[in-house]
Amino acid sequence: MGLLRKLINILAPPAYQPAPVPIRSRGRRRKTAIILFLVLLAGFTVGCGAQPQAVTASTEPVTITVFAAASLTEAFTEIGHNFEAAQPEVKVIFNFAGSQQLAHQLSQGAPADVFASANTTQMTTAIEAGRVTDSAAQTFVHNRLVVIYPADNPAGLTTLQDLSKPGLRLILAAEDVPVGRYSQQFLDKAAQDPAFEAGFKDGLLTNVVSYEQSVKAVLTKVALGEGDAGIVYSSDVTADIADQVSRIDIPDDLNTIATYPIAVVSDTAYPDQSRAFVAYILSPAGQDVLAKYGFTGVP
Repeated sequence: MGLLRKLINILAPPAYQPAPVPIRSRGRRRKTAIILFLVLLAGFTVGCGAQPQAVTASTEPVTITVFAAASLTEAFTEIGHNFEAAQPEVKVIFNFAGSQQLAHQLSQGAPADVFASANTTQMTTAIEAGRVTDSAAQTFVHNRLVVIYPADNPAGLTTLQDLSKPGLRLILAAEDVPVGRYSQQFLDKAAQDPAFEAGFKDGLLTNVVSYEQSVKAVLTKVALGEGDAGIVYSSDVTADIADQVSRIDIPDDLNTIATYPIAVVSDTAYPDQSRAFVAYILSPAGQDVLAKYGFTGVP
């Protein structure tokens, strides 16, 4: 308080001054005193009134983006909910599409944290683009092909051989789509099987009215009756669509087992959380959900 009193005396001196000082010196002293007074007053105010505000840590969860093949939509959506419940500090958002579309997006620099492909070819594309390291990719599940047709069966399908009947409207995935490539492998095997007449493959391909960019597009068109048949994954014939389509199983010797690899993207900003998601997919909890949707687990 002594310093404050001295400053007040300088700012408002008493009427009697025993030793007058020059005007210039007195002005300089007065200006300096004003500055000191304001500084002291500000410090006094802060010390008496203002209280420091507590710094609170952000509770917002980390968000990871998973690029996943369209055939994984239902299974991964459920797995995502389960993972978030087990790891509340992580939020998962999905980008579901044809694996070839996802691999192209990755090669163009699209941000992502995890990539799950429906075949090794598109994972290789991501590796060659530098978005995934070869050692990071690992198989997490398998799938198989089935033939589907509308529940009312307008074409009267009963066997695989019926797919080459003249006039049948067949919907397939494009060959650069994993399920489209697997479908071509099935046709190549059938063409060599004596149970199928000569010209089966050519006749079937003549019946194709549409090539789609994802397995879900094939499924949807057949379910809506826009085609008489289509080839999809076994996992696509889920309970919620079972009343709209029926299926013909393809024997093991003609079928192609689809291999699904998964990997953490090399430049992810959240490597720990991304690895945790992949680990959950490979865990019994994740594998049980995949099996529920018709996938075959890895040994």
